[in-house]
Amino acid sequence: MDRVAANRAFLSNIYRGGPFRGHGFSVSPVQAGLQTIEAGDYTTSRRPLREWVPVLAENYRRRVRLLEEVPHDGVPYVPLMTGTQLYAAAFGCQVHCPPDNNPFALPRVSTAAEADRLAEPDLWRCPGLCRVFELARLMQDELGKDVPLGPPDVQSGFDTACLIWEKAGLLTAMLTDGERDAVHRLAAKCASLLRRFLGELRREFPALHPGHCPGTWAPPELAPWLSNDECGAMSPALFEEFALPELLELSRHFGGLGMHCCADAEHQFELFKRIPGFYAFNRVPARHGVAPILEHFSGPHAPVHVLAWLSDDDTAWLIRTAPPGTRFIFELTGAETDAAKAWIEKMRRLSPRLDPPSTTP
Repeated sequence: MDRVAANRAFLSNIYRGGPFRGHGFSVSPVQAGLQTIEAGDYTTSRRPLREWVPVLAENYRRRVRLLEEVPHDGVPYVPLMTGTQLYAAAFGCQVHCPPDNNPFALPRVSTAAEADRLAEPDLWRCPGLCRVFELARLMQDELGKDVPLGPPDVQSGFDTACLIWEKAGLLTAMLTDGERDAVHRLAAKCASLLRRFLGELRREFPALHPGHCPGTWAPPELAPWLSNDECGAMSPALFEEFALPELLELSRHFGGLGMHCCADAEHQFELFKRIPGFYAFNRVPARHGVAPILEHFSGPHAPVHVLAWLSDDDTAWLIRTAPPGTRFIFELTGAETDAAKAWIEKMRRLSPRLDPPSTTP
């Protein structure tokens, strides 16, 4: 079995809660995630998509070379990542493109009446969404249909609604009789578009993996993985009313859910546990650090913690402190070869990768 196949099997075993063979340690190379800044976000541009093919092909080959040089647990893939504006732009939001950062959507509405006038767009009439499909096809033509693809940005429907509707106005409407229903209606339109988009994308590209953030490969047959960040700005009661129903429906529709969250949202963690099939959690340390993830999500029935942007001390603490059955995949992002080798060697001492049992009689 070659290294990529072995890594696929190893990571799949972690996600599926198989026999423990060690935690996962994956590395992405320097500049592997910066193509939307350097080349421009392909969904906001009118330039021919073929201009991005060599950029993403080199990105993929850089990942392949790093795996050849450093024995980590990752699987190389072609990243189709975009800025967070992708779905808000489909609803007609203007997009600001800074010269040195990712693009972002500007609010389009500021009142309940304006929000209600927005119709759910036709997926195939949204240029930005269509360009994701078109670029994925070009990359498969360039590298082959078996080469894994990484997902574009995936925002929950409610988080997209918070981009479309000026934030202060939306938060106020959530607390205002006669307006709160408009928040529900806009979030439902956004959630519906997301559900249709992800369904069509997964149907056409079976090699698309769902690992949205930090981008670590996950088995393509697993359910989508999204950003859920606006949950940090509201009470559990408001989250339960406005945001949780969408996450429950997405999980029912796709058979599970992965999640990225970088907000101060520990007060929502118990509600996250209601999501059926919650299989992967990328928690970016917030004010309370990494400890809360073990307080709320540990043991064999917890989601796999897929973590990046941690100090080595935090990584060691998590491995040492986690109750038996807790599963981790750690990602070192943007590493030069020598730094990646040193990190992997250090991590292997913390958690050796065990070989699978021999099947030889």
